[in-house]
Amino acid sequence: MSDPEPCRMKHTEDTEEQRELMEVKEESEELSEVEEKHHVKPGEKYLMDSMTEKTFLKKNKSFTCTQCGKSFTNNRSLEIHIRVHTGEKPYTCDQCGKSFTLSASLKYHMKSHTGEKPFTCDQCGKGFKKKHHLEVHIRVHTGEKPFTCDLCGKSFKQSSQLQNHTRAHTGEKPFTCDQCGKSFTRSEHLKDHMRIHTEEKPFTCDQCGKTFIVASSLKKHLRVHKKEKPHSCFVCGKSFSVLHNLRAHHKIHTEVRDHVCFECGKTFSFVSVLKQHQKIHTGEKPYKCSHCDKRFNQSSYLKKHERIHTGEKPHKCSYCNKRFSRSTHLKTHERIHTGEKPYKCSHCDKRFSQLANLKKHERFHGEEKPHTCDQCGKSFTIKSHLMLHMKIHAVEKPHDCSLTSQTTRNHLEGEDREIQ
Repeated sequence: MSDPEPCRMKHTEDTEEQRELMEVKEESEELSEVEEKHHVKPGEKYLMDSMTEKTFLKKNKSFTCTQCGKSFTNNRSLEIHIRVHTGEKPYTCDQCGKSFTLSASLKYHMKSHTGEKPFTCDQCGKGFKKKHHLEVHIRVHTGEKPFTCDLCGKSFKQSSQLQNHTRAHTGEKPFTCDQCGKSFTRSEHLKDHMRIHTEEKPFTCDQCGKTFIVASSLKKHLRVHKKEKPHSCFVCGKSFSVLHNLRAHHKIHTEVRDHVCFECGKTFSFVSVLKQHQKIHTGEKPYKCSHCDKRFNQSSYLKKHERIHTGEKPHKCSYCNKRFSRSTHLKTHERIHTGEKPYKCSHCDKRFSQLANLKKHERFHGEEKPHTCDQCGKSFTIKSHLMLHMKIHAVEKPHDCSLTSQTTRNHLEGEDREIQ
């Protein structure tokens, strides 16, 4: 099997080359506009006819690259193409030092420093640096989609969109990661993927400081702060801020658990959860605390743990401004303000704001007593009751039977303790 890297490189070269040739085309269009503006004098007619004839003959010639065998209709295009192989970029920006293969590319780049956008849409007033970009934008207003897929008939506004779409049919993934070999259909997807290796997270939430690899993930995350939940479950009505979370939730209803651990036979709904579970068997804990020697098998566990050392509490209550180190603690706390009790007992009508309290309560219905005293064999439904009972056997006896009985009664009545 051939090395995927040259394939990736070839496509990158083609994309760069297409961009450069587009700029040459724009230069030619600009030249035509100048010629139209300045009419040719009668004495220059013969010269212009000779130039036209020369251009026509040149179009029928083939200029071939000796490096890769690609052919061009004119020498100028070949010269530009050669720079792909040589890496030559003779035009340098005096503002930031960035270099380019074409003077037109430098000219376009300079507009990023000046903020110049000479091409304006007459429909909405939006400005563009290049005439071509305005022409593509106008299709938003006209609805024009001139590029059609030969395989399924779907149409697109830009040729690049059609090119990306065609890969869905062909399965082509020309952009390959040189770190892990994973391939992608689009260059921007490879760019996003590379941040996994570099650990770069350039997109930061201004509400809680959480960082993200891609802008779309930040956009989805901001819905958590805005309380937006546009995705609803058609089975139970529960809403989610992110579509992925709704799809994950659906598996609760379908009970699909198609990912199996070959070590213990345990099944999971998601491959990511299976991978985390497998670290229990391998004992792998790659994430080490920078403040102590404690290690974790998930980066999220490490991040939560380190907040013990730093005292960081990034999650703020929108009702009373109280802060928490974990989002789950914030969610539970806010139920004090909203009065929400989403966990209902399957045996009676009592509801709870925390799942843990529901589980404790339901043990009284099932008479389950999982916590047993190793001194006398007495069992309890709740661990805290066992801890109180153990003091009877200890020398120190600060609590009497009436206290234990009162605590038991409180739980039987379903006292719902909140995280304050």
